[in-house]
Amino acid sequence: MPPRTSAVRSQPSPRPGRHLLPREFVAQHKRRRITDAIAELTAEHGYESTKIGDIVRRAGVARKTLYDNFKGKEDAFLAAFDTAANEALKRVEAACAEAGTDWERRIEAALAAFLDFVAEEPARARMCMIEAMSATPAANQRYEATVQRFVALARDNAPSHGRLSETTEDTLIGGVAWIVHQKIRHGEAEKAPQLLPELSEFVLAPFRVVA
Repeated sequence: MPPRTSAVRSQPSPRPGRHLLPREFVAQHKRRRITDAIAELTAEHGYESTKIGDIVRRAGVARKTLYDNFKGKEDAFLAAFDTAANEALKRVEAACAEAGTDWERRIEAALAAFLDFVAEEPARARMCMIEAMSATPAANQRYEATVQRFVALARDNAPSHGRLSETTEDTLIGGVAWIVHQKIRHGEAEKAPQLLPELSEFVLAPFRVVA
């Protein structure tokens, strides 16, 4: 008589060395690969010249995966912009917080954090500060809104003043953005931290005059 078999079959064991990652983690990882890819490609070739096929090849994903996550190239670009801009802003906010209560130290720390981000993330910096300005109307709006977020941060950390123009912070942040824009455009993003002494003096000088 044959031996009785159990009614409950045991599940196959995972292959040795193979770890099953959560589906949500895998999906987020693929999404980040897509946004990283479009940042790199637009930095290298410009937004207009970057095609969907280029993005999926660089990201190493299927075309369907891109469209499962984004409506198309513009949507992916905007998501990549938001991710980079938010990361830069968080670095600057953290630097301000760590610098203590002295307003000059806070502003210098904020500038240093921003310039370090540009140097460490040249492709993403170019995407945000050059390509976004002309990629699409929505991208340009994102750029302008992000500049205003930095203006608000500068206003929160600068000393209160009554003798300076109400647009002082707008002018100063706009000037910083333009100087860094030029550095990136000339392929020298990695040299951005060298601008710290010049930009610190540029931003701090108006407030020192009325202090």
